[in-house]
Amino acid sequence: MALDGWKERLFRQYLYWLCRPARLRRRLAGLIEESRVAPPVEDRSLRVAALQVKITLFKDPLDYALAMHRRVAEATAAGAQLVAFPENNNLSLLGMLPGVEEIGETVSVEEPAKAPAGSGVPEISVADVIRYVGPVIAPFLNTLYSTLAAAYGLYLMAGSFLLPDGDKVVNRSFLYGPDGRLIGTQDKVHLMPIEAEWGLSAGTEFNLFETPVGKIAAPVCMDATYFETFRILELQDAEIVIIPIANPEPYNYWLALRGIWPRVQECPVYGVKSALVGSLLGFEFTGRAGIFAPAELTPDGSGVLAEVESPEEEGIAVAGIDLFALEELRRNHPWRDSNLALYRRYFPALYG
Repeated sequence: MALDGWKERLFRQYLYWLCRPARLRRRLAGLIEESRVAPPVEDRSLRVAALQVKITLFKDPLDYALAMHRRVAEATAAGAQLVAFPENNNLSLLGMLPGVEEIGETVSVEEPAKAPAGSGVPEISVADVIRYVGPVIAPFLNTLYSTLAAAYGLYLMAGSFLLPDGDKVVNRSFLYGPDGRLIGTQDKVHLMPIEAEWGLSAGTEFNLFETPVGKIAAPVCMDATYFETFRILELQDAEIVIIPIANPEPYNYWLALRGIWPRVQECPVYGVKSALVGSLLGFEFTGRAGIFAPAELTPDGSGVLAEVESPEEEGIAVAGIDLFALEELRRNHPWRDSNLALYRRYFPALYG
């Protein structure tokens, strides 16, 4: 492996020292003492916050931790009991790697960076970088988001992280409970072409997490582009579907409609979209974080409960959701599909 020389191994030991959980806990301790605990959930109604995070490269992981703590504190101050961070929420930690700022000059969406022919410089893929730094940052991230969830007593979808898993590299979302325990994870099932070029592996199943506040799923970004994702989750009885996104393209309202809004109208669930925005490594990320519901459950009939106004700047969308109302709508919805026999007839052969 190109990143397995003695210098690289020595530098990784330094990164382990920099990211050690004990150092993180000490830094958070003073802040956590002053934390405001989220109110308890009552009658299956809860307040949800979708975060729009502007990406920044951090040389010291403690600065990243403080930035994430600030956003959780902001959401809790707004009364949130469930908070969602965006896709690729660990890329800011690549700032610990020397020279990473210059990588953007050679990386493009169309073609990964390659060393010049005959330069003697080994070709390093994005997957190689994640395999190198992933074992260092994974314990740090788990400690950070577990501590924040427990300190504020809320459900915390930490976003998705590019991480190694055995021989694979995956894009994986993480959901923590108010006791700080990891409830579960979800690997991105539908990769973008650039992610496949980077060497990422797609997930093979959708997970549903049964919690005291509802049945929650957390598929990742492109997973919301496809109707089947939400139909599968709806048939598993999902009530809240959280979609962390990091769209590397200029914001376009009509392109954005390929995602969570129509899925929520097609398959009645509450949808929570968190978004990564800003510039990193030659990419421009845009999006509008928001809370979405079937049109019948929104006061103005728009299907939007709250949405960040800017597609490019930091923000937060906060709204209340009522799972009793969702249950009632599902029971009496006039458009509910009642011809499941039709799909049983066609789908096995079509997908086979």
